Amino acid sequence: MNVSIYPILLGFERCYLIKGEGVIMIDGGAPGRIDRFEKGIARITIEPEEIQLIVITHGHIDHIGSARDIKKITGAQIAMHQRDMDCLERGAKLVPPGVNTWGRVLIKMLTPLLTRVHIPITEVDLILGDEGLSLREYGIPGKIIHTPGHSMGSVSVILETGEVFVGDLAMNMVPLGLGPGLPIFAEDIQEVKESWRLLLEEGAETVFPAHGKPFSADSLLRALSS
Repeated sequence: MNVSIYPILLGFERCYLIKGEGVIMIDGGAPGRIDRFEKGIARITIEPEEIQLIVITHGHIDHIGSARDIKKITGAQIAMHQRDMDCLERGAKLVPPGVNTWGRVLIKMLTPLLTRVHIPITEVDLILGDEGLSLREYGIPGKIIHTPGHSMGSVSVILETGEVFVGDLAMNMVPLGLGPGLPIFAEDIQEVKESWRLLLEEGAETVFPAHGKPFSADSLLRALSS
């Protein structure tokens, strides 16, 4: 099955449309970005109603902020892990700790802003457990895998061809890092490493992060050995 991947920038974050026999979306962007979504989808000639599923990788504001509005336009279901779903359904705000000096400085600067941002709430239609979910039903040759660490409800989407969409399980953008690497914010950095080992065992080859451009999964091997 041929699969096409389309990034859409919704704020500081890249969301992704994956088109096989069906279409799914990865993440819902920052709040108030529905206009960017509409412009982005128009450029790639996918009709909004073709999107069947929106997979939220985790519950941070910049990943769920426009999910409600995108759901309204597309009619798509939202899938999210049960451990993070209160962020979207009740507006609970997760602020991850920094895992290094720069991460701790940056999150201290950002926290006052993050706590003031309003999250448009909506229902999670498909509640994910630790067992994950096959995406074959949605026309995509891949699956959702529970990959905790950045948040404890973080998930990734891995395709049978080795592309993996990880939300913030890795980052590749200044000021979040000078190149591909593990996140500078995480609830548990050791869990992040275990999740990456799992993804590599599952055949991850090319990483599509929410922040930054795609890169080879081999770039993480040194970080995982430390």
